[in-house]
Amino acid sequence: MNRHKSRQSVSGFLTVKRRLLVISCAFIVFLGAFSANAQDKRGQVTNLPIPRYVSMKAAEGNVRRGPSLTHRIDWVFKRRGMPLQITAEYGNWRKVQDRDGAGGWVHYALLSGVRTVLIDSELLSVYTNPDPNSQVSAKFESGVVARLGKCSLDWCHISAGGYRGWAEKSKLWGVDPSEIRE
Repeated sequence: MNRHKSRQSVSGFLTVKRRLLVISCAFIVFLGAFSANAQDKRGQVTNLPIPRYVSMKAAEGNVRRGPSLTHRIDWVFKRRGMPLQITAEYGNWRKVQDRDGAGGWVHYALLSGVRTVLIDSELLSVYTNPDPNSQVSAKFESGVVARLGKCSLDWCHISAGGYRGWAEKSKLWGVDPSEIRE
């Protein structure tokens, strides 16, 4: 009888050990998937990265409290080309925010994939080359919306009002610090 109990104990111990091993492996797989999702979050509708930048296609766009026409309009964006950051997706709606963090839900038809930036410096010098020692081609005031072109790690090529050149990326809103564009 003792012999039978000892076999059950060893067998029970191995079963518990196997269960712990399976649970541990599952937990490790879960953590790997979670960290991959945290680094590369994608929209449920478009499968595009979240957050990402877009611009206002329309001259005017209602910003709603929720993702449907039945939700209250909190305010209206009134600037064509204004850069916005998409932070969520739901059906045909995109949750956006502006430079100040104000935002809400906007219908996707009001948005464009054309990239623009907002000048986030009092008087931004724009250079002929991505070098502060090169010639200044223009100066843009704070709040100017410029079209975004190529970007290196520290510089972006921008254009607005017929002027173009290279600006320091850190003085622009609408482009991520690590973003490279070719």
